[in-house]
Amino acid sequence: MPGGGSRVQDLGSGSDRKTSQKHQLVRRRLRCAVLKSRQAPSAERSGTLLYPDSSIPPYLSQKCNIADRGFGVRLDLGNGGVCCTHLLMNLLTLLSRSVPLAKKNFCPVALAGLLCLNAPAVSSTRNEIIFVADGLRQGSVNPDDAPTLSSVRQKGVFFANSHALFPTLTTPNASAIATGHYLGDTGDFGNTVYAGYPVAPLDGSQTPFVESDTILGDIDSHFGGNYLDEETLLAIARKQGFSTAAVGKIGPTLIQESSAGNKVNGAVPVPSTVIVDDATGKKGGIPLSPAISAALTAAHLAAVAPDRSNGAPPTDQQNNVYAGNNESPGTLAPNRVQQQYFTDVLTKVILPSFLKDGKPFVVVYWSRDPDGTQHNNGDSLNQLKPGINGPTSKAALRNADNNLKQIIDFLQSVPGLADDTDLFVTADHGFSTISKQAVESAEGKATNSYAATMTYRDAKGRQEVNTGFLPPGFLAIDLAHHLNLPLFDPDRTVSVDDKRMYKPVKPDAAQASDEVQQRPLMGNGLIGGTGAVSTPTDAKVVVATNGGSDLIYLPAKDPPLLQDIADFLSQQDYVSGLFSDPGYGPIKGALSLREVNLKGSALLPTPALVVNFRSFSLDPANPIMTAVTICDTPLQQGQGMHGSFSRADTLNNMAAIGPDFKKEFVDDAPISNADIARTLAHILKLDLPQKGELTGRVITEALAQGSATVEFTRSVIDSPEGAGGVKTTLSYQVVGQTRYFDAAGFPGRTVDLPSAANENEKAKNSGQ
Repeated sequence: MPGGGSRVQDLGSGSDRKTSQKHQLVRRRLRCAVLKSRQAPSAERSGTLLYPDSSIPPYLSQKCNIADRGFGVRLDLGNGGVCCTHLLMNLLTLLSRSVPLAKKNFCPVALAGLLCLNAPAVSSTRNEIIFVADGLRQGSVNPDDAPTLSSVRQKGVFFANSHALFPTLTTPNASAIATGHYLGDTGDFGNTVYAGYPVAPLDGSQTPFVESDTILGDIDSHFGGNYLDEETLLAIARKQGFSTAAVGKIGPTLIQESSAGNKVNGAVPVPSTVIVDDATGKKGGIPLSPAISAALTAAHLAAVAPDRSNGAPPTDQQNNVYAGNNESPGTLAPNRVQQQYFTDVLTKVILPSFLKDGKPFVVVYWSRDPDGTQHNNGDSLNQLKPGINGPTSKAALRNADNNLKQIIDFLQSVPGLADDTDLFVTADHGFSTISKQAVESAEGKATNSYAATMTYRDAKGRQEVNTGFLPPGFLAIDLAHHLNLPLFDPDRTVSVDDKRMYKPVKPDAAQASDEVQQRPLMGNGLIGGTGAVSTPTDAKVVVATNGGSDLIYLPAKDPPLLQDIADFLSQQDYVSGLFSDPGYGPIKGALSLREVNLKGSALLPTPALVVNFRSFSLDPANPIMTAVTICDTPLQQGQGMHGSFSRADTLNNMAAIGPDFKKEFVDDAPISNADIARTLAHILKLDLPQKGELTGRVITEALAQGSATVEFTRSVIDSPEGAGGVKTTLSYQVVGQTRYFDAAGFPGRTVDLPSAANENEKAKNSGQ
């Protein structure tokens, strides 16, 4: 044999030999052969490996020069080979899975150069794709509206007892998907947070909306280069030699490789992980490598990502970003053009490039639909029906389904690739229809909020909030009124005596003007203090609005003030549940943040109080799919939102399919977005280092070789009684040491929340 190689004798003694035993044998013999050949002259390092033809999947043949020799396959590696680490692992795995091989010739010197490469050893040959359908409710998936998503659930693993993390928002759950940690560790408590400093790219905002590459990069820089303070799955995979990419919706996409937005010498360098999102090719976007840019050109794809307009004018209902206002309905079109671009970039550029490189890959694809369209939908202006169950939301679901189909079609078009790729489908959260007035039912009681008694007019005098409706920022307005303290908008600044100040908010003003606003523009508020732009802020209270829940911070840490706030909010008809920082001591009416894994090792400021808003259903027979939530948002009644602790928002869609997962299996055990990274790292044999202790688990029961069952328990706990006799109740499940949170709030005010008394009675009757 060329190169004077030694032989690997009898790799299997029978068809009953276990794969793991053969794998170990192959590894030992290859290792010995390589050690013996290290002194071989460099001229001999162009060798061959011989395998039975059936051992090499066709997609592997695209990665190197393979020629059929009749008796087997000849694989030319050349001086150093091509993507040798992954190739070696592929060949080891293929050999170990083969039928017994009878004395196949082997040239060890072909591997000598491979093992001396600087590239890190790849721990697995498996590929992993995480597909996130933002805001996809579990109950929305069916064969008619989402045939591809439905097929994945039927043919693979359907996680029937799935969970988004509370607050049920995008970037918090993106941080969990990325790291395998709960929010108390990642510090990503909301899409809007109190950063603890004026964020310069947002003109000094104290409450940044973090779905932005620029803002994420700024926060990263402020907190030492990685605000999550935990390694992400993509980062670990990249360091171990995998090709990595994150594609899709701006914000959660970058969070998958969170440090990639950090500037070096004033500019963001090209990261090793490919990042493609809304900002690609634009100011503030993450740059692409010359190779990916050239591949885009070759595939006839633009180097600049399209926006969400679908090519329509700003106020056209075919423009997906158009949300309308209280008089004009929002969009009637899904985010088709932008998402088609993202899907084309993945299937026509990134994945083919990864296959050409020959390394295994880990990819996250984040579909903005159905979330973005459900938010802005124009089907139900000021009406609770059909809400997010109208035709526009269904079209958005089909849009995401089509994207997934294109990805699966690509995997299946490359022979053998689908057999070596796992696909994990998830959603960051569920969804609910927005109420700005009703607190009990479609024709029920209206809110008695102080903020809802005001009339709000824009600078032109147009009434921008319907009479009796809650304005954006209603919690900040009500709280400032209760505390008799001034209110400022942390997202708008004005110049006063040559000093930068946050714009005052006065709900009783005649209308908005250059000097004053009637409501915070985005709903966030600074209560008390002078309104000066400073670090730290001199405000007594900071409110960060997040739709179905709000975050309250007390920069000066004042326990009596926190109890006063909790007492006030406990008596508001739009509130359903409070969670307080245990550092303030027990707060009546509130459960501790620790109970819901919101208190951990986070670098970002931890909220003093998390406020859950009230929810109800329009159809008692189908409460999850007809849920309505009172939301603190600029969006309108009848549009869509999330963020609450109702089961409608925590019940997301999760499924998995591929060689490492069971087939046609329904997993009834609880799982969450915090389990994904842990499970895929386990499959890939990657070690995810951790600083915090609030982690998910490996979903062993769903794995192909795992036990089909896992023990879990259900529990309900109450807080101490608060003002007005209310208690915050939490319903949760436990697997081992891992908690899963179903719903929480004041009983009777949160969709699908049982009372502790009822659950204890059920447990007593069942003998548990």
